[in-house]
Amino acid sequence: MLAARTGAAGSQISEENTKLRKQSGFSVAGKDKSPKKASENGKDSSLSPSGQSQLRARQLALLRDMEMDCYLKLCDLSSEHTTSYTTGMRYRNLGKSGLRVSCLGLGTWVTFGGQISDEVAERLMTIAYESGVNLFDTAEVYAAGKAEVILGSIIKKKGWRRSSLVITTKLYWGGKAETERGLSRKHIIEEIVRAMTHVINQGMAMYWGTSRWSAMEIMEAYSVARQFNMIPPVCEQAEYHLFQREKVEVQLPELYHKIGVGAMTWSPLACGIISGKYGNGVPESSRASLKCYQWLKERIISEEGRKQQNKLKDLSPIAERLGCTLPQLAVAWCLRNEGVSSVLLGSSTPEQLIENLGAIQVLPKMTSHVVNEIDNILRNKPYSKKDYRS
Repeated sequence: MLAARTGAAGSQISEENTKLRKQSGFSVAGKDKSPKKASENGKDSSLSPSGQSQLRARQLALLRDMEMDCYLKLCDLSSEHTTSYTTGMRYRNLGKSGLRVSCLGLGTWVTFGGQISDEVAERLMTIAYESGVNLFDTAEVYAAGKAEVILGSIIKKKGWRRSSLVITTKLYWGGKAETERGLSRKHIIEEIVRAMTHVINQGMAMYWGTSRWSAMEIMEAYSVARQFNMIPPVCEQAEYHLFQREKVEVQLPELYHKIGVGAMTWSPLACGIISGKYGNGVPESSRASLKCYQWLKERIISEEGRKQQNKLKDLSPIAERLGCTLPQLAVAWCLRNEGVSSVLLGSSTPEQLIENLGAIQVLPKMTSHVVNEIDNILRNKPYSKKDYRS
């Protein structure tokens, strides 16, 4: 279970947003209000379904650009004052909600309160924040609750505006007692949908989503929410990387188009497997060398693990040609999927984080030709019969 918390925007912004939409010439859906051409619904009937999707995406992007220009004029600012301009970070909507999150977020699994010191954790958060990251992910089970405490302490110490951040946490594995874990009302203040609706109505969170749920379970939660006039989930946290594709590329797109649930993905480097550090075995200082990660070590040294390392070697020339590292290529590959709202990074050193954040510069180079090259090497592209239209 995932809950997202963000600061309030204020009534002034709300009023200005209304003005902006009136000035933009577009509806919320992004359709042109100028005289219709080619067809009654404003779309060119000669375009293929994929072409119509691209046209719609351009319309929505234009709408956002026009809104931003109008907003900056109202505030007597220029584009140079925006975080995206100064840092190069890109922002996307979380599913079909109005919440804008950085396309790269910082996760705290294993690292905060465990693998790294509090000082290193502060350094990582500072680098991420100054690079335009506004999404920070944690969970009550991470380091037995320490990760949440450390993250909160750093935010307080740095004095960052709460309204500029999106904090996500996850619930289920809590304390040792039976009443301290699970998704009961006792634990998270009625079961799941009702509980999360209560949490949001009380102002404890602004949105809620799921983590590692099946598409059927998410759809059931949405149906219950609609049936009883409650709040449905807006996103699913799912594992997604070069060797794990089915859920994010086949199952979640259907949920996005049907009910607006977006994807927030984690482990873009497959717990470090794609970093290249395991090409010649398991280094002593690596995550796979830890006792609690014996399963990762077994995965790496398995026959499938060796096959994956060989594929990574075949991908290295592509990374070299694009002028990036293999981890940057892997993260950019995740970002090239427009159905992904944000990719969560997990880093144990400032150098790793800076390298992974550099994937933003690689994203424009992820052309269809490059993606096809990668697919030909991986040979694991999932197949979907359905064509989702905008």
